[in-house]
Amino acid sequence: MTEQSDKTHCTTKDFLVSGESFSLVWNEDQKILITQPQPLKENLNKYYESNEYISHTDSKKGLINFLYQAVKNYSLKRKLRLIEKLHLGKGSLLDIGAGTGDFLKYAKDNNWEVNGVEVNASARSLSLNKGIQLKESIEECKGNQFDVVTLWHVLEHLPDLQNTVLNIEALVKEGGTLIVAVPNFNSYDAKFYKEFWAAYDVPRHLWHFSQESMKMLFSSKMTLVKTKPMIFDAFYVSLISEKYKNGNTFSLKAFWIGLRSNLSAWKTKEYSSLIYIFKKAN
Repeated sequence: MTEQSDKTHCTTKDFLVSGESFSLVWNEDQKILITQPQPLKENLNKYYESNEYISHTDSKKGLINFLYQAVKNYSLKRKLRLIEKLHLGKGSLLDIGAGTGDFLKYAKDNNWEVNGVEVNASARSLSLNKGIQLKESIEECKGNQFDVVTLWHVLEHLPDLQNTVLNIEALVKEGGTLIVAVPNFNSYDAKFYKEFWAAYDVPRHLWHFSQESMKMLFSSKMTLVKTKPMIFDAFYVSLISEKYKNGNTFSLKAFWIGLRSNLSAWKTKEYSSLIYIFKKAN
């Protein structure tokens, strides 16, 4: 690492489970922030052991859960519409980090051949109740390829980033599509909330991406063809950030910051979260 690589961007903490402190360290070569220290792979699960970890539950109890589930249901249609516009038809779909399986169920109901990966046993169980059986690891998909591979706010969770990226690329058919959605630490809401920005979510988020880093991350086989915003994320992330910063379960200020973030990004294109769409060379 270069001297610049060791520069600490900020110190934050795990607000959800452990209360432990972590540093976000700038890596100049990759243009990313890295959570330090990183938990050992075998210890990661304990940081997800919370009833408040929303993507592993279907709960609608409480305002934040209710809003999350409402936006999730709306987003299912938008996600599939985006995929079908890009793919120009049906095909095989692999969703990595499939959570409780809602996206895959919606895709299956719309005549897609679906497969999914989810490491959390409780989420896999909820998915199975919906008729969607998920694999436990990416390794179980080895040797198969899919027309479309998606990771909706998942890449930031995966250990051993470089090898994981290569394994993901191998799962995409030639001419196929890879869709990756991640938070953007260059957004207005990230800069406003600083160490309280909920999308840092240490240590569950091991890596923190910018548009520059996402352009560098994948091999030359993958061409970035489009970047799209996730408008609702600015509001949702700001709502949780206010809770972390000021203890407010509901805050009108959070909606104001979310709005300012989106208005700022209308010019800068630095939205709170972004969807990166890659095509694999034939």
